[in-house]
Amino acid sequence: MKNALALMTLAAALASTSSLAIAQTTDGVLTVATIGEPPTLDVIQTATDIVLTIDQHIFETLYTYDNEWRSVPLLALAMPEISEDGLTYRIPLREGVTFHDGSDLDAKDVTASLTRWMAVNSKGKQVAEVVESLSEDGPNTVVVKLKSRYAPLLATFSQASVIMPSEKIADTLTEFVGTGPYALKERKPDQYTQLVRFDGYKSPEGEPSNYAGKRVAIAKEIRFVPVPDANTRVEGLISGQFDFADSLPVSAYERVEASGKAKAVIYENTGWASLNMNMKEGLLTRKELRQAVQAALNPNDMMLAAFSDERFFSVDASIFPKGSLWYTEAGVARYGEGDPEEAGKLLADAGYDGTPLRLMTSRQYEFHYKIGEVAKAYLEAAGFKVDLQVVDWATLTTRRADPKEWDIFITHSNFPGDPTTINTITDSYPGWYVSDQKAAAVAAYMDAVSDADKQKAWEGIQTVIYDDAPLFKVGNFNAVTGVGAGIADYTPTYWPHFWNVTPKQ
Repeated sequence: MKNALALMTLAAALASTSSLAIAQTTDGVLTVATIGEPPTLDVIQTATDIVLTIDQHIFETLYTYDNEWRSVPLLALAMPEISEDGLTYRIPLREGVTFHDGSDLDAKDVTASLTRWMAVNSKGKQVAEVVESLSEDGPNTVVVKLKSRYAPLLATFSQASVIMPSEKIADTLTEFVGTGPYALKERKPDQYTQLVRFDGYKSPEGEPSNYAGKRVAIAKEIRFVPVPDANTRVEGLISGQFDFADSLPVSAYERVEASGKAKAVIYENTGWASLNMNMKEGLLTRKELRQAVQAALNPNDMMLAAFSDERFFSVDASIFPKGSLWYTEAGVARYGEGDPEEAGKLLADAGYDGTPLRLMTSRQYEFHYKIGEVAKAYLEAAGFKVDLQVVDWATLTTRRADPKEWDIFITHSNFPGDPTTINTITDSYPGWYVSDQKAAAVAAYMDAVSDADKQKAWEGIQTVIYDDAPLFKVGNFNAVTGVGAGIADYTPTYWPHFWNVTPKQ
């Protein structure tokens, strides 16, 4: 009778346990086709999408994003205790977390990692300006003291501010040791980056929600394979060579669906495409010429060329999409059908002398290239002379760091949990957007406490962005990726992740 009761109790417990809690690890391998070779695995140094996608399996941050893009605990045990004046954050750490080298996570690792992040990373440098001190209170608590209120602090602690052993930290990393569900085994440039299951991984609790919640390394190994050509990624997915293929052209959607060998996956409002302008050196240091770029362009034609079908994009002047807390039409100007007359007048007023406008793009993100082709045509129609430079993505991310090398580069971004963490708002992000009115608008946001006050302050920031013209927002897009037949439990996210994913048997 006791044995029967015990079995009944066990069965009830298992029935109430989530599928992830009893997920079986396998010896399977997930082969992931990425858009190209990562320039580095040091995400603090280079926080591009390809690096973030790979590194999130190796490294973890204090906080991460849930389905609503709110910051929630990851390596932190709980949300921080914040002083009444909003200047002191006490962050408790989860205990029992170990690094891939077997050492225990403690507060010294966190302060050392965040110190490097604040010295190297563009967003980290912005945080460093408001941090008075960063210290440990025992082995499991970190204390951050600020000089002034800083609304996006937790958002910045949720992306790229990865934690590693203090002993491994160096100006140039030679070892990539984290706390994530997978550890780096081998990297062969232009061939693959091989990650293997970390058997000592300690997962956070809770139902999976975007990047938050339970993480299980079901696959024994993940191989990230650089495949710069989009059509090659499609063919490899359909043939079974790849289990997942990132950033597929929308033109391949129907073919993948009809193949019977894979399924096309759409992630809505993945992000927004933009033309980012160089405000530090060169032709576009003059506001009138940046505004001429805005006036000249037709966002609908650029997005239609890039994505072919309105299922895959929307054109919206608001930096954040409809339905977002941050959606607003405040300040919108020089956004519409493209106005060559207005652009030409701005060019004449600025005394444009025909100097070529260096527009840099990449074919590794095919939609970047197509946007660039249409942008070139509209800019030339307005009177600009355009030098369209097509380079690989690694070269673009390297070259854009030098203000002497370019005038515009095409990129894309996600919609972050806090609007002031948008790359362009950071003074040191390539483009070097610095202006007095931006500084005042951002300062007003930093002092806001309630969501209503933050929304009003964000309207002020968007208004300033349209006036200063550090960028041109092209539109919002949905991403198309592909998952091979037999792959189970994949959930689309902005940076694709492969914990909780079951490989084919």
